[in-house]
This record gives sequence, structure tokens and C-alpha cells, in this order.
Amino acid sequence: MPNFKYVALTPQGKEVKGTIEANDVEDATAKLKTEGNIPVKVSEETFLDKDLTIGKKGGKVKSRDFSIFCRQFVSIVGAGVTIVNALDMLADSTQNKTLKAAIQNVSANVNKGETLAGAMRKETCFPPLLNNMVEAGESSGSLEVAFDRMGTQFEKETRTASMIKKACIYPIAIIVVLIAVIIIMLAFVIPVFADMFADVGTDLPWITQMLLDMSNFLKTKWYIVIMVVIALVVAFKVFASTEFGKYFLADVMIKLPIFGNLTVKGASSSFCRTMSTLLAAGVPVIEALEITAKTMSNLRFRDAVFMIREQVAQGRQMSEPIEECGLFPPTVIHMCRIGEETGNIEHMMTTAADYFDEEVEAATEQVAAVIEPCIIVVMAVIVGGVIMAIMMPMMSMYDIAGGGEV
Repeated sequence: MPNFKYVALTPQGKEVKGTIEANDVEDATAKLKTEGNIPVKVSEETFLDKDLTIGKKGGKVKSRDFSIFCRQFVSIVGAGVTIVNALDMLADSTQNKTLKAAIQNVSANVNKGETLAGAMRKETCFPPLLNNMVEAGESSGSLEVAFDRMGTQFEKETRTASMIKKACIYPIAIIVVLIAVIIIMLAFVIPVFADMFADVGTDLPWITQMLLDMSNFLKTKWYIVIMVVIALVVAFKVFASTEFGKYFLADVMIKLPIFGNLTVKGASSSFCRTMSTLLAAGVPVIEALEITAKTMSNLRFRDAVFMIREQVAQGRQMSEPIEECGLFPPTVIHMCRIGEETGNIEHMMTTAADYFDEEVEAATEQVAAVIEPCIIVVMAVIVGGVIMAIMMPMMSMYDIAGGGEV
């Protein structure tokens, strides 16, 4: 279903903004009214709206934000504060604008008599995993335990994402610097030697001529370069938004040398950790698999988990379709099978998740260790090629000058 952005007034008269999933504008308006809000403006979210929210502070709620929210909720409620008051306190202390507005709406709805899980489900920023954990916690009377487990879950996600970003920062920085150096050399350094090379009187080496042509093209047709870059970015976004593109990129991320290993281990860690958290909260296996499937970022793994759910619903052991899908490492299969045999699958999933967390960290370090020297070699080849292109005609000039003196 498409998303619709809205501006509405709460029963308390506060203005709230956000997005809501609906079939059309009328459906979105009806949903807002059902929640007790008064719609002021409702319109479909466009592609441009989605892009603009990327750079806005508070436009996206990160795992770290949810981790802090869960930990603070446990601390405040554990001190004897009511849920409504706890939510009001959390809304006041939350920096992320999207999460702040969502908590305010949840507090208002809980104050009207709704369950905490029901109120959270109305807010699109809360992940389904958290909503289901809260619902299970309310049903079993262990709400604080549910929030505590989710705090751990979000902390693990934050740590994994942080490791991957850390491994990517250095290569990206080097690539950006390399591109900047090449542009500066082509736009400002090479033209200085152009007139000198013109006086050589002989044919320039092919590498020097190519460098001069590139420099001249960049100086005179720079707008074409910018247009091509923009066109490539737009084309990639359009391709990535198509069904074929999504699955193609999912396959690439799994099969790509070095990075594929990191993708598989990251997905395995996410699968085991999420299943462990849900099973510990008393969520049935079939429902847990469905929720877990929706949290998988790679489409191939998402489809695989949905397939596993269907097979388990037909009465099969979970370890069997996990092995048949061919995506998960043997460790996941063995851990799951041992858990089924001992009747303690939750513990085995937790153990597997801890194991793959360490594997993700090791794989991240391996990626960084391999990429860094590769980038340095590429950088040396490019810079060395530019230096050679400049020096070759200069050496020819010295030879001609030396021959003339003799």
C-alpha cells in the first residue's frame, strides 16, 4: 500500500505530522479519524518527499533511538511510574522528532483506553518486531522483560551496523579523495603542460594524448559529465525500485566476493537473534517466522524465511526447510536441529546469534583488510599513469634538446 503524509490535530489539540499506509486519500483520512485525530491535510507521499526526508533530522528512527527508548521505558516503569506518565516523560526527552511525535500519539491513545501494543501499531515508525514483543509482554504480564529484550536486540543491530559503517568509511574516503585528485589534475594541472607538449613537434604517446583529451573534455564539456552522473544515479534508483532490480541487487550482495560472506553472516545473525527474541516472549513459531521474514533486509533471505514458515505450517521441522533453501550456513541448520531435538530452540538460536555477531565482526575486519590495499594499488596505478603520461613527452623534449646541442 502507498504511504500518505498527513497533518492532523489530536484530541488534545496538538498538531502532529507523519505518514500512514492506506489504499487512497479517503482511506487514510478514515484511519486518522478512527484514531481520534482530526485530519487537516492528507496527500500521497511522492518519490521526492521520500528523498527529502533522508537529510532531515528526525526523519528516520534508527535502531539506537529505539534502544534508548526501550532501556529508558524499563527504567521508568520499573521505578513505579505509570505507562502513560512514562510515555510522556520519554516524549519530552526524545530528540528524534519522528519518534517523539509517535510516542506522544501512543500516550494519547493509551490514555483513551487502548493497549500499548495497539497504540504503537498505529504509528508507522515502530517496527513490527517491537509491536509484537510489546503485545506478547502485555499478554503474559512481562512488559518490562519484553522491552528489555528489545533493548538488547536494538543494541546488537546498532553495533553490527556501526561495525559495517566503520569498515566502509576509510575506503569511501580514499575513493572520494582519489576522484577529487583526478579532477583537479585534469582541470588545472594537465592544461599547464598542454602548450609545452604542443611544442614537442612529434606525436605524443597514446596515454599522454588520452590524458589531454580527457582534460580538454572536462574543461569544455563539464556539464555533460554532471548530466551523465545524475542520469546514472537516477537510472540506478529506478532500476533498484523495480522487482527485477531488487532481486538482482539481492543476488549480487549474496554472491559478491568478500561482501557476500558478510551479507550471509549478517542475515544469519539477524534471523537467529529475532527468532530467539520472539520465541522467548512466547510468540508461536509460525508467527515468529512471519515477523522475522519482514525484518530481513535481503529479499532472497526474506523469501526464504517466508518459505520456511509455509513448510513449518505444514508440519515440518524448521531445520529441514532451512537446509533446503540453501542460503543459511551449516551452523544455523545444526543449531536449529539441536534445539528441536532438545526442546530448547530459543537458547540455541541465542547461541547462534552470538556466534554470528562475532563472525560479522570478523568478516567486517576482513573486508576492510582486503579493500584498503586494493584501493591503494588502484590509486598508485592511476597516479603513476598520470605521472608517466606527463614525463614521457618531457623526456622526448630533453632528448631532442640534447640532440640539437650535439
